[in-house]
Amino acid sequence: MERAVSQVEQMDLLALADFTLVARHGGFGRAARAASRPKATLSRRVADLEASLGLRLFERGGRSLKLTQDGELLFRRTSALLTELEETTTAVASGGEVPRGRMRISAPLLFSQVAMGRLAADFAARYPEVRLEVATEDRPVDMIEEGYDLVIRVNPDPDATLVGRIILRDRLVVVAAPGLERPAEDAPAPAVVRGGLEQANAWTTLSPSGQRSVVPIAPTLSLSSMIMVRDAVVSGAGVARLPISLVSGELTSGRLVSWGDADAPEIALWALYPSRRLLSARVSAFLDHLKQVFPTGAPEELAAFAA
Repeated sequence: MERAVSQVEQMDLLALADFTLVARHGGFGRAARAASRPKATLSRRVADLEASLGLRLFERGGRSLKLTQDGELLFRRTSALLTELEETTTAVASGGEVPRGRMRISAPLLFSQVAMGRLAADFAARYPEVRLEVATEDRPVDMIEEGYDLVIRVNPDPDATLVGRIILRDRLVVVAAPGLERPAEDAPAPAVVRGGLEQANAWTTLSPSGQRSVVPIAPTLSLSSMIMVRDAVVSGAGVARLPISLVSGELTSGRLVSWGDADAPEIALWALYPSRRLLSARVSAFLDHLKQVFPTGAPEELAAFAA
């Protein structure tokens, strides 16, 4: 299929559009009726496309028509591109590019819980012609294969196929309820962690002056989300490392106290999109929306928005 994908630029775009039409409707007859086109013309164009690629795109048998593995891959990779091309030409013809159409976004769990609902609602109200879908997941996703227009991720690994920008920065702070005293000497403090009970037996903290100190810990409670961890710490279950944006309200109110900033890498939240695709009006609009809500990207902005 790699050879076929490399030949996309040399294809007859009309044949490619007809292939997509047939694949979307699941048959030549249904596609012909939907587009008011002769069935024979669609069949000939798809056959010409298969001949130019040297691939069979459909399994033909009896009254059924099914995409082959190569056909499915071509359909996934080209249908969105053709949709964007159609939207772009329509926008140019109308004198302006108005965000419209379907947009799929993948966002991490914590950001979705504290901010994505309002962000999505405000964006939908502003751009009613965009059909926005948001999936919450922390796993790495393949944007092209899974059909995402935009992915939001924390400290993503470098990927040559993606470009993006940092939308927020955050940092970890070690916090506890006021009633939990910091142990003296080498005695460990009970710790609440996210995920499995980690093997770490100490956390390093930084004072405002940059002085390091070690906090021995004994992980005793494991929870699956940062919000659950925060709530358990507020209840006095132990000490935890949490993003400052998530606990700034509790620190201000005195429900939590800080034992110092965690000596850990900065948290950067990135908005990523495929570098080889035309950046659609809807993705550009959502990126601008994020910039308006978080103009500097400081953790205080996320905390204020979530509050």
